[in-house]
Amino acid sequence: MWNTLDGDAAARTHTRTARGAVGAAAVDGGFLRGLVGYNARRAGVSILGLFKERMQVFDLQPVDFSVLSLIRHNPGITARAICDELNLMAPNLVRLMARLDERALVRRQPHPTDGRAWGLSLTPEGERLMSQAEPAAAQLEVDATADLNDEERAQLIRLLQRIYL
Repeated sequence: MWNTLDGDAAARTHTRTARGAVGAAAVDGGFLRGLVGYNARRAGVSILGLFKERMQVFDLQPVDFSVLSLIRHNPGITARAICDELNLMAPNLVRLMARLDERALVRRQPHPTDGRAWGLSLTPEGERLMSQAEPAAAQLEVDATADLNDEERAQLIRLLQRIYL
């Protein structure tokens, strides 16, 4: 099987064999495994696969979950603040908000200090959904990083944030 960056099997397997290779020779991925980006991508693919599986019951994609979580923890947040925090383009958020509106998960209210903006908050249905989805997401992260203890998990998060914050 070729070494790809997609799929759960590729994310969990360290040694690969080339399809059709005589004697099923192992492929040397040592250089790649020494790269931060490669390892971050592989870990991300593994966690993302588990996320999609566990969030399917809530009908949430990763970006949906992230937006709803920000709204839940920041009632009255503006679309611009969500875009800034999640590094989203405004047109993409508009489409996503339309889907969340269709599901009656968010409501818009005039922003108290910016007359041009809307403050976003969860509806009771959105709150109910996220009160179940957030604990499920927290548990899937623990499950996905089961080889790490709590201190190592926290350290990994801090190190990753040093790269992008």
